[in-house]
Amino acid sequence: MKPVPAIRISSCNQAPIRPGRDYVLYWMVAARRPRFNFGLQRAVELAAEHGKGLLVFEPLRCGYPWANDRIHQFVLEGMQANAKAFESTPVAYYPYVEPEDGAGRGLLRTLSERAVAVVTDEFPCFFLPHMVAAAADQLNVQLEQCDSNGLYPLRAAGREFTVAHSFRRHLQKELCRHLADQPLEEPLHQARLPATRVPTDILERWAPADLGRLRGDLSSLPIDHSVPATPAVGGWEAAQGLAAWFDRAFNVYVENRNEPDYDITSHISAWLHFGHLSSWEVLQYLAWRCDWTPGDITGKTDGRRGWWGFDENGEAFADQVFVWRELGYQFCHRHPDGYDAFESLPDFARETLYLHESDKRPHTCTLEQFERAETHDEVWNAAQRQLLIEGRIHNYMRMLWGKKILHWTESPRQALEFMVHLNNKYALDGRDPNSYSGIGWCLGRFDRAWGPERPVFGKVRYMTSESTRRKCRIEDYLQRFGRNA
Repeated sequence: MKPVPAIRISSCNQAPIRPGRDYVLYWMVAARRPRFNFGLQRAVELAAEHGKGLLVFEPLRCGYPWANDRIHQFVLEGMQANAKAFESTPVAYYPYVEPEDGAGRGLLRTLSERAVAVVTDEFPCFFLPHMVAAAADQLNVQLEQCDSNGLYPLRAAGREFTVAHSFRRHLQKELCRHLADQPLEEPLHQARLPATRVPTDILERWAPADLGRLRGDLSSLPIDHSVPATPAVGGWEAAQGLAAWFDRAFNVYVENRNEPDYDITSHISAWLHFGHLSSWEVLQYLAWRCDWTPGDITGKTDGRRGWWGFDENGEAFADQVFVWRELGYQFCHRHPDGYDAFESLPDFARETLYLHESDKRPHTCTLEQFERAETHDEVWNAAQRQLLIEGRIHNYMRMLWGKKILHWTESPRQALEFMVHLNNKYALDGRDPNSYSGIGWCLGRFDRAWGPERPVFGKVRYMTSESTRRKCRIEDYLQRFGRNA
């Protein structure tokens, strides 16, 4: 079996492998999929090496920040898809959903007491790094985490990148050597593992989730029920709808991606965030659509276009998914406790925003006004209503959304606080390095100083609803997400 690259694996504790125990445990927390998954592949590798079965444990707690119906429903749909995928394999799949906060305490440790080794997913932000670190201190068996976050390993860079063009140039020089080390599409294909079961005493104490019942009714769970589920369906099977997007919109991606009326962006960020879709699978779809192989890479390193050897739509799409997205992951990996802090902004942004902090605002809005889409600006309100209804904002409108929160709050720190709260509560792709990058960009991260210097913004890039109306087609968008939406 193809081994997982060593650069993708990191040890979380100093405990040994316990070869006399019953199974290898894969604690699935971020790469929630059965395909293109280094964590699952590593767990299969260890199980085969020791002649043991594999137990896949996918939990969903209820006490995480911003826990609500929208997030829970999407994850549960993914769990249903995973249950179906593992059904015909020798793997024991154990989905667990906490019925109340803290009900799952001790479950991982109990499962690990019968494990030869434990493998989990590495994810560089939200509560996951602290959760994995806390677990590592409690387990008496080896715990490894695997990086399935992107095409480029988190630990490969060796330095920090403050702007996209420097990271892009770095990838153009370094990425090729990692493209050959892609994860297996089907890690369980041809794996000869003995069948295993979840121990009965564990099932009696921590009942597995009734996924069908919970998906239809979340009212029994102690989470925020004011944020409803969206029509978007979670799970690795639903994520494969990307093929339909390539047929429908790929050929006009460059032409229309900044047009809210046309809404031709891929909408894959939620599936990427929850680990239902892998960047490697996105690359596979893109390669199929463009009749491309890694041998077509040109080696050109003088800009954002031309290196991949795709057509203009492929180059632009790849830049968003593989450069901008992974830049955010690199940043969170290097700033695990400060990626969402005002102090993490570049020097020019902090300095200019401090200098203009006392400037008179043309309007000031409360968090409640923002949250309810009840500001004075119908364009901004439409963007917020899309977030409330669909759990996402069109990419161009999302930039305006953040810029105007900066413009209409009492301070840049308050603006950051409001953006993080609204995005994490309502966006399906919130709580993610890429969405923290988008928020930070509105305040100057990964950008440069701009002129002329303006009130409130200083040298931070400026946007207005009026300029958006001039540049973009938004009349249909305003109707779709108007006051009566």
